[in-house]
Amino acid sequence: MNTLTLLAAATDVAASGITGSITFGLAGAGAAIGIGFIGAKAAEAVGRNPGAFGKVLTMSIIAMALAEAMGIFGLVFAFQGK
Repeated sequence: MNTLTLLAAATDVAASGITGSITFGLAGAGAAIGIGFIGAKAAEAVGRNPGAFGKVLTMSIIAMALAEAMGIFGLVFAFQGK
């Protein structure tokens, strides 16, 4: 193997690591922003209508779980290098 082939292989490995890091960073940031937005709107909804606390809490927990699942999907894609 020549030096150019080894350099190309090392570049491919480094690029896949950077791509995975970017993927996970964006997915984690998106999940964090989504969870924060859901929490803020849930607090606002309960402030406007305290009687709907139970329904708002249930829906916000489900929505936060779905937002967190998107972050976990990003982690899986980051490990795959996509």
